[in-house]
Amino acid sequence: MPRGMPRAEPTVDMTPAIELRATRRAFGSVVALDSVSLTIAPGEFFALLGPSGSGKTTCLRLIAGFDQPDSGAILLDGEDVTNTPPFARNVNTVFQDYALFPHMTVAENVAYGLRVRGIARAERARQAGDMLDLVRLGEFGARRPHQLSGGQRQRVALARALINRPQVLLLDEPLGALDLKLREEMQVELKGLQQRLGITFVFVTHDQGEALSMADRVAVFSQGRIEQLDTPRELYNRPQTAFVASFVGSANVVERAAAQKLTGHDRAFAIRPELIDLLAAGEPAADGYVQCAGEIVDVLYHGASSRLRVQVDERTTLAVARSESAGGAVQGLTTGARVRLAWRPDHAVPLQD
Repeated sequence: MPRGMPRAEPTVDMTPAIELRATRRAFGSVVALDSVSLTIAPGEFFALLGPSGSGKTTCLRLIAGFDQPDSGAILLDGEDVTNTPPFARNVNTVFQDYALFPHMTVAENVAYGLRVRGIARAERARQAGDMLDLVRLGEFGARRPHQLSGGQRQRVALARALINRPQVLLLDEPLGALDLKLREEMQVELKGLQQRLGITFVFVTHDQGEALSMADRVAVFSQGRIEQLDTPRELYNRPQTAFVASFVGSANVVERAAAQKLTGHDRAFAIRPELIDLLAAGEPAADGYVQCAGEIVDVLYHGASSRLRVQVDERTTLAVARSESAGGAVQGLTTGARVRLAWRPDHAVPLQD
């Protein structure tokens, strides 16, 4: 079960598109998935987020039928498919390497699923053309995969996966091979496509930016368990554990001993770098704010913003983000400078032990 109770489970009375019930999978002594339970609503864009080895890809493979759990159950649209082979499940998968057939044209790749089902040639061509139009590649049907860019090949893989109108589309880090600009463009493409089609998308990623920008809800995995299942906004603003706070958005995590010194409360907390004020010399903190002093360890320039790391005691370093347009206290600060920090008490989010 998740360590943090989900706050955003769908409330509409409907059969889940996907349900995992106490699903466990181990490989020898390594427990890849540790009694995970979750439900995914029809038409939801759901992200499985976590670092390598956290269990997210194992979870996807179990839903797809490429692997079977040691215990527990997997249901699609209310039907137990735990022992159903992949080809008999109404799901399709898009992989990071696209897995396109190099000897086929783009149109033939897209139509392959229809060909396997025995659909007539003319009808295959018509549906493949419609699907290529949907992903804005209508004029590329006669080309081979090697003649396309990475983003175009990704859209071909999507069209091929969608042509059989699956109940669920599974996406296994599909944007991982793309450069940053193209990856951001494809995030918009994917979200727009999912909204137009209304198909349930389950998206595996280790990139928290992708998960936050596209998903309706996110399950954050760590060591085979769900640390927190929530909306992107709740995950970012109200992380429940130190792992979620540090993995999703890189919040500062202040341990209990340091929290006691800073706030007088013996409980670990997280605070986002952008919510910490950097005070200019002689500038008073607002009434009621938590205050501390420290020494700048380094200053990292990120274009529109800068991030400072400030050592506030021998074991605690706080990151502080400041907009370059704000100017003021950021200008001229260098490693070794003494500074004062302040933040609103309600911006510090208590964490579970």
